[in-house]
Amino acid sequence: MFNDEQKKALSAPLSRSHVKNRTQSGRSFSYIEGWHSIAEANRIFGYDGWNRETFETRCVSEKPRKVGRDLRDGYSVSYVVRCRITVGDIVRDGTGAGHGIDVDLGLAHESAIKEAETDAMKRALMTFGNPFGLALYDKEQKEVVETEDNIHSVLDAQIEIIKTFKTEAAINKWWKQTNELRNSFGIVKGTPEYDVLVRAAQMQMAIIKGEQNG
Repeated sequence: MFNDEQKKALSAPLSRSHVKNRTQSGRSFSYIEGWHSIAEANRIFGYDGWNRETFETRCVSEKPRKVGRDLRDGYSVSYVVRCRITVGDIVRDGTGAGHGIDVDLGLAHESAIKEAETDAMKRALMTFGNPFGLALYDKEQKEVVETEDNIHSVLDAQIEIIKTFKTEAAINKWWKQTNELRNSFGIVKGTPEYDVLVRAAQMQMAIIKGEQNG
């Protein structure tokens, strides 16, 4: 039912600029935000081309707990939600969990429900392809790519850093320390971006020498 343009969008790699990271229980997780999933659905399917329905909401935990640094009395609430995404004749379901902590019981419930619903929606949309985070389920993330805008942003930032150095030793040390970062963005020897950085470093070294000789 999808046209060629939609099929191309659904099979395209996920841009790393849309990927966020968080640490939970000592482990690092990659994810895309809920608003981005909705924006991608609107872009690919059309604003009137898809539907979201929450058809099961269940509170699985509600208990008192201490909240904040001052240990005020509050509540911990957890929900499990099932969400359904419909695109034409295609129906995909997702299950998500959400947790809310607040001194106000109502706000704790609200936070938990919203988080669970967003999580369920993302899991349902994920089944449509990489733009919705499917690429993140591959441990090697082979379908997560750096876009040209990302590379240029890193390049501009590194040039600005180079301009702050006052000694050649500082430039050389920094260059070695950031080699892995450049490699991860494809800024390697032989690429135009790499040559730009080399020239920026050489120019800064020339300025340093000029100030020393002056």
